[in-house]
Amino acid sequence: MAKIKLTKNELKVQKDSLKMYKRYLPTLILKKQQLQTEIRTIDSKAKEVRAARAALEKEFDEWIAVFGEQEAFKPDMVTVSNIKKGFGNIAGVTIPVYEGADFSRGDYDLYETPLWIDMAADRMEKALSLDLEAEVLDEQVRLLSRELRATTQRVNLFEKVKIPEAKANIKKITVYLGDEQVAAVVRSKISKKKLQAKIDEEQEVD
Repeated sequence: MAKIKLTKNELKVQKDSLKMYKRYLPTLILKKQQLQTEIRTIDSKAKEVRAARAALEKEFDEWIAVFGEQEAFKPDMVTVSNIKKGFGNIAGVTIPVYEGADFSRGDYDLYETPLWIDMAADRMEKALSLDLEAEVLDEQVRLLSRELRATTQRVNLFEKVKIPEAKANIKKITVYLGDEQVAAVVRSKISKKKLQAKIDEEQEVD
């Protein structure tokens, strides 16, 4: 605890600080709760997206197996040419928002490839889109988690350090000023008694 001045001005400073901490603490706690809720929601959505991606891949593999031409479709037949992202704001944190993607398809001979290749490419685009969406959701969680750590640190600082410290300082200064006031009264009374005694003594001499 830093050394403080035991004065009325410092008492006012400490009281103002305590008032400020108590005013901002509820806002920080609310922000912490909001971030925790949003992180859980986004994390749950990311799991749903990945589950959909896994289901699509399983369906895709089974579907290709039916045709017995697994080697006909190459993953590089579909590539991502552009990722579309917007931005959102949660509890003061700017986060990326997935808005879709543009895909490019490799050149392949329509006469030499199976008829289902185009349908397979469509499914691959959907799978890639789900991967990209999951990555953006992960980024959202990362950014919000970082803000949550900082907010939690501030909440702990206010609750466990600043508020108790300000209260202790106020008590210390109040006790000191009270003792000083009592001591001043006592000194005043002693001075008056001494003065009165001196007056009485002078009167007796006269």
